[in-house]
Amino acid sequence: MATHKKVIIDTGPLVAFINKHDKYHEWVKKQLALIHPPLLTCEGVLSEAAFLLRNFSGGSNLVLEYLRRDLLCISFSIENEVASIQNLMLRYNDLPMSFADACLVRMAEQHHDSAILTLDSDFQVYRKNRGQIIPLLFP
Repeated sequence: MATHKKVIIDTGPLVAFINKHDKYHEWVKKQLALIHPPLLTCEGVLSEAAFLLRNFSGGSNLVLEYLRRDLLCISFSIENEVASIQNLMLRYNDLPMSFADACLVRMAEQHHDSAILTLDSDFQVYRKNRGQIIPLLFP
């Protein structure tokens, strides 16, 4: 863990942390205890998390609260990365790659010393910079 200066968080761990009934809740809680905030993320992840937590009392609000309290940081400009996101989604069309996943892979390319905190096994297939393994925090 100490070798990664920045951690990029995916939708699954964010939802699992907020939802105490999620089977990965305890694992995510232990991981987050080892990470110094803020965790980096993108609007796609926040949108997915808010949607998945819509029926969980206060869940969507907690996502925004974490942003407000600087526990999460949006460090990505979709507007500046459209071509890169499209290229990634086309390259991994066979999975298929989600918009949020493409943004996270692009973020991993931009933050060379980062790891992605995820529950999504597709990140074991994805590569940054056309061939480099993405460091993961994965159960």
